[in-house]
Amino acid sequence: MAGKTRSEEMAVRETVTGEPDEGAVHGVSIGSAAEWIFGYGSLIWRPAFPYVESRPALVRGFIRRFWQGSTDHRGTPSLPGRVVTLIREPEGTVWGRAFRIAPHHRAEILDRLDVREQGGYERHLVDLYWPEEGASGVGGQVGPRACALLYVAASCNENYVGPSSVGEIADRALAAHGPSGANRDYVLELESALRAMGAEDEHVFAVAAELRRREASSRSD
Repeated sequence: MAGKTRSEEMAVRETVTGEPDEGAVHGVSIGSAAEWIFGYGSLIWRPAFPYVESRPALVRGFIRRFWQGSTDHRGTPSLPGRVVTLIREPEGTVWGRAFRIAPHHRAEILDRLDVREQGGYERHLVDLYWPEEGASGVGGQVGPRACALLYVAASCNENYVGPSSVGEIADRALAAHGPSGANRDYVLELESALRAMGAEDEHVFAVAAELRRREASSRSD
């Protein structure tokens, strides 16, 4: 990689290997030429940026977990909410939504996303897989068909909570509220968006089900 800057080296390494570089941080050129943005949390239903098209997509080698604390969107510093991040799992798959962005909007969109995801998330590049042509929902996949930018909250960030029981996550989601709204709404919106897509996510669905169970139990007391 002689002659390339550090940022270019990281981008090339991620594109070729699919492995995020440990030095990836906001403010470098990772994803600066990305045509696609992959959302696996609130971006699925609320991208809040202009895009040319969107479609269901899958990334491999990850699982989705409510292991990240949110002090700026779905909670506060004194009572952090719970939001999703991606955890490395060789056999894992995560369905979400990919958004194709226009080149003339790219810099502005990435700047806005860097602010939105500043609570511990970093840019990474991954391969995207599309559903099979003509498939109903998100059945089989073909690909990889594109390279996309996504944001991941690694375990080294200060808001990372780590493994927690479904009950612990549901309890916190019921209690927390932040500038972007109630944490319980985030959980249920994510569940609804995935079900509408025809995607399965055992962890998300279990947290949503437990949240509803606890709400019903509280109302009956």
